[in-house]
Amino acid sequence: MKIHAGIIGGAGYTGGETLRLLLIHPEVEVAFVQSRSQAGKPVTVTHSDLIGETDLIYTSDYKQEVDVLFLCLSHGESRKLLNELNFPSTTKIIDLGNDFRLGDKAGDRVFVYGLPEFQRDQIRQATNIANPGCFATTIQLGLLPLAKAGLLKEVHTTGITGSTGAGQKLQDSTHFTWRANNISAYKTLTHQHLGEINQTLRSLQPGYSDGVNFVPWRGDFTRGIFVTSVVACSLSLDEVNSLYKKFYSSHPFTHVMDKMIDLKQVVNTNKCLIHLEKVGNNLAIHSVTDNLLKGASGQAVQNMNLMFGFEEAAGLKLKSTVF
Repeated sequence: MKIHAGIIGGAGYTGGETLRLLLIHPEVEVAFVQSRSQAGKPVTVTHSDLIGETDLIYTSDYKQEVDVLFLCLSHGESRKLLNELNFPSTTKIIDLGNDFRLGDKAGDRVFVYGLPEFQRDQIRQATNIANPGCFATTIQLGLLPLAKAGLLKEVHTTGITGSTGAGQKLQDSTHFTWRANNISAYKTLTHQHLGEINQTLRSLQPGYSDGVNFVPWRGDFTRGIFVTSVVACSLSLDEVNSLYKKFYSSHPFTHVMDKMIDLKQVVNTNKCLIHLEKVGNNLAIHSVTDNLLKGASGQAVQNMNLMFGFEEAAGLKLKSTVF
C-alpha cells in the first residue's frame, strides 16, 4: 500500500521539484498540493514541466490527513504554521526551510537534522526532519570525512550557485539582465548556512573551533552548486582519497571521483560528486550538487525513504543533463 503525501507551499521551486519526484515515486500517492497564491488552479499553471503528468489542483487548506507532509515554505513560515495548526502526531514532517536546523522544536515536535551521510540511522527513527540547506549540504559533504577522523582544521570555502538558489520570487539579482554574463559575491563570511555547518562539524570533531570561512557567489546559470574548500592536511593525496572513499562507500548518492568534476554531471540528480587535489600541505576539496535536488527536494525524498523503510534511492534514480 502506498503512503499518502502532502505538500504545503507547492508553487515555488522546491515545491515543484518535490512534486515532480513524488509523482514518479513507486511508494507514494500525492494527496494534495497547497498554495495560498494559486489555490483553485491546476499545478501545471506554475509547473509546466508536469503537463501530462498530473491533474492535481492547488488547495488552499491542509485538512487532509497524510502520512508525510513536506513544508516548502519561506524561512520562518514553517515554525509559524506548526505553532498555529495541530497536525496528527502520526504525520511525519519534512521541513525544507531553515526553521529547525539548529535544534529548535515546534511544540512537542523534535526535529532531526536530515543529512543522511551524517546520521542516517537517526533519520530512520525520526518523525520530523529538518532538511539541510543547499550550500550546507555541498560544503558538509566535502568536509565530513576529515571531521570524523579528527583532522579538520580551519576551512576556507568559496562556492557558486545558480539563480534558483534565490527562490522563485523575482529580485534584482535574479533578473536576466543583471545575472547574464555576471558573477558577484554576497553574504561574505555571514551566510545563514554557517550555523548548521559548524554544528555538524563540531558534533563529529568535538573541540573544533576554527569554523568555516565561506564566501558565496552568484553565478550566471540556473541551477547547481560548485564548492571548493581548502584546508591544511598532512596526509598524502592517496591517503585522503582512501579516507573519503571508505567514508562514503555505503552511501548511494555521494561519489569520490579521481578525475576533475563539473556541474553538469549532477544537475537534475540527487548526487554529490567530490574530487580532491593536494599541493604541498593544502588540500582542495571540490564538491558539486544540484541545489534543488540533493540541496533540497531530492534530499527531502531521500529522507522520506529512510523514515518509511523504503529503498534509499527509490524515486531518485535520475539522469543528469550533462548533454
